[in-house]
Amino acid sequence: MRGLYIGRFQPFHLGHKGVLEKIAEEVDEIVVGIGTSQASHTPADPFTAGERIAMIYGALRKLGRWFYIIPLPDVNRNAVWVSHVKSMTPPFDVIYSNNPLVVELFTEAGMEVRRPFMYKRETYSGTIIRKMMIEGDDWRPLVPEPVSRIIDEINGVERLRNICRSD
Repeated sequence: MRGLYIGRFQPFHLGHKGVLEKIAEEVDEIVVGIGTSQASHTPADPFTAGERIAMIYGALRKLGRWFYIIPLPDVNRNAVWVSHVKSMTPPFDVIYSNNPLVVELFTEAGMEVRRPFMYKRETYSGTIIRKMMIEGDDWRPLVPEPVSRIIDEINGVERLRNICRSD
């Protein structure tokens, strides 16, 4: 059985990893969809799709399950979004999401939707991690080591601080 898990992963953090480890207990293969993959270099979406792919691959390569990492650019038409996702990914049997819109759209399309537990959501949040990066707080314990290494390689903290500056 193959499951789909979609997120923006800005950046990929230990909460995402915890959810995917639980999903791996239920399925044979995982499709990781990178939502809003066309966006980068903004305060909410500082990392490119390619950078996020590298982060996820580094963090998951020891997961013990086959996984695909697929960029999913926005189409900005919710009525066709499920078809768009299905056209961009390998076939999947179940989608994992707690996002109310995603749950509604896939349910309307007749797909099985499972709501994964939110792994320490109050701690592991891309918004919180990006804020910590900007403010110079210690964000590294919140992400897998391969993710912090990639962020360092691309000067991601400096990028985020630069794009958040006012003129």
